[in-house]
Amino acid sequence: QVQLVESGGGLVQPGGSLRLSCAASRTIFSVKNMGWYRQAPGKQRELVAAFTSGGSTNYVDSVKGRFTISRDNAKNTVYLQMNSLKPEDTAVYSCNAQWGLQVYWGQGTQVTVSS
Repeated sequence: QVQLVESGGGLVQPGGSLRLSCAASRTIFSVKNMGWYRQAPGKQRELVAAFTSGGSTNYVDSVKGRFTISRDNAKNTVYLQMNSLKPEDTAVYSCNAQWGLQVYWGQGTQVTVSS
């Protein structure tokens, strides 16, 4: 069983920054598909940023230029740097990763952008 544990969420003012972390209990060295999703109240979960099997990164249009996904294989951790945060970024952010055919999810961390 693999565990993904997110951290770094919280309350931030508009224009502020947060860095989310997703720590895996298993090596991510060979993991190609790994990403961050978010779900706001009353809305469907959406992909925010992800590493793809082709080795590239994808971002939802609304966060391009503001969010950056990165990874530290030595720490088995994926990060989401979020800058210039807006109230519409408020959501529960979750990470997922795929080992073989199995996809695992973290429990999520709340991000609230409000003045």
